[in-house]
Amino acid sequence: MAKESDILKRFGNKVKKLRIQRGITSQMKLSFKAGLDRTYIGGIERGERNIALKNIEKLAKALGVELDDLFKF
Repeated sequence: MAKESDILKRFGNKVKKLRIQRGITSQMKLSFKAGLDRTYIGGIERGERNIALKNIEKLAKALGVELDDLFKF
């Protein structure tokens, strides 16, 4: 079984990849779209945050993807 930090890093990398693919050029822009703090987005992308389901849903909407897309590493 993967360590918790591994899944957090994989999730963060996926968020960053999707952000860049969708032309959202900064964590600040994603934070505005998702209604989350910029430093929180940075922590997610670095794999430092164990993000709540409600915030995962906000990120999915802001990125224009389905929830399950965020978990396809």
